[in-house]
Amino acid sequence: MARSLFFGHGFSAPFLPLTGPTGVFRLFGLYTLQAAYVLLAINGLFSALTCIPVYFSVRNVAGQRAARWAAWGWALYPFAIYFSASQVWDYALTSLLFACCFWAAQVLHRTHRSIGWAAFGVLFGVTLLSNPSVLTSLPFLLLFAGWRVRRDGGPWIRRMAVAVLATIVVVLPWSIRNQRVLHTAVPLRDGFWLEFYAGNHGDTSVTNPPAAHPASNDYEMKKWVEMGETAYLAEKQDLSIRFVRQHPRYFAAVTLRRALRYWTSFWSFDRGYLKREPFDIPNLFFCTGLTLLMLRGIRRWLRQDWRSVMPYLALVVLFPIPYYLTHASMDYRQPIEPQILALVIVGLVGMQPQESYVAEDEDAFAVDVELQPAN
Repeated sequence: MARSLFFGHGFSAPFLPLTGPTGVFRLFGLYTLQAAYVLLAINGLFSALTCIPVYFSVRNVAGQRAARWAAWGWALYPFAIYFSASQVWDYALTSLLFACCFWAAQVLHRTHRSIGWAAFGVLFGVTLLSNPSVLTSLPFLLLFAGWRVRRDGGPWIRRMAVAVLATIVVVLPWSIRNQRVLHTAVPLRDGFWLEFYAGNHGDTSVTNPPAAHPASNDYEMKKWVEMGETAYLAEKQDLSIRFVRQHPRYFAAVTLRRALRYWTSFWSFDRGYLKREPFDIPNLFFCTGLTLLMLRGIRRWLRQDWRSVMPYLALVVLFPIPYYLTHASMDYRQPIEPQILALVIVGLVGMQPQESYVAEDEDAFAVDVELQPAN
């Protein structure tokens, strides 16, 4: 996509999100070593900046001690380091943007201005353009903020509507562009059924068989070119639905297997597989340990303050569902990895008594309100 933009051909398709390293290629050359250094530096910067929303998000609900641990934990977190240093483009950027969205949603009820809710909608729209996978979390983050406004007697429906409208305004130009180019409705991205087919056509040697993708299979690439993107993906949709109908038990079993993979990193103990994926065994112990600590953190948090843990719980329950249905690996956790880490930290070090950090936040908010004129 960046190459197409570099040569002035425009966006080719919404198979990938529209953000990308095009500007870097313009400045430093197409696929040059200098461009690679700059991209990795920007990725590292995005990952480092994520410490800021992580700190304030955790401080807002679990206290300063847990927040400090969470910020340092993110700075040293193996997945944050690995993916920001090896994957371009959207992993580190999406983690940063979505961590900011999550933090904003926690305090959104405190603003009585429509512009604050509109700003949240704009931020979420930009995050969707970076990685549409976070779309499923928007209703629950907004409902959480709206519920807190309603509890205080505020106009919660109007404020939520402002946020939703702002989000739509941000993503609408991309959706209109897709409609005009592809002559079909593609609000953000159209690759779901190819991903679904990759995980549900009978090959379970790996969680995401490369041969199912045009980029790794000359025959599939030829079909993609000959049929066109819309027809090709429609065919994959038909094949996927037919396969699931013919093999419902297989689909249920492999879906559970993907869910296990998502939270433990386990896929197979087959020797051939482990030869290709030698880090799966150490990753199995690391990810399983994280998941156990995360569950401990959820349990602790539910006992002490069940309301504030609900957004975290909604994320870990709902966000992975598309990956349970398609294919699962550690990189698909990146958008919610900061929130997973927050739960892990609470599992490790606990959280402050609620009264202490609520008092701190209320004092800070009182000062902030005095500086802001009423609506």
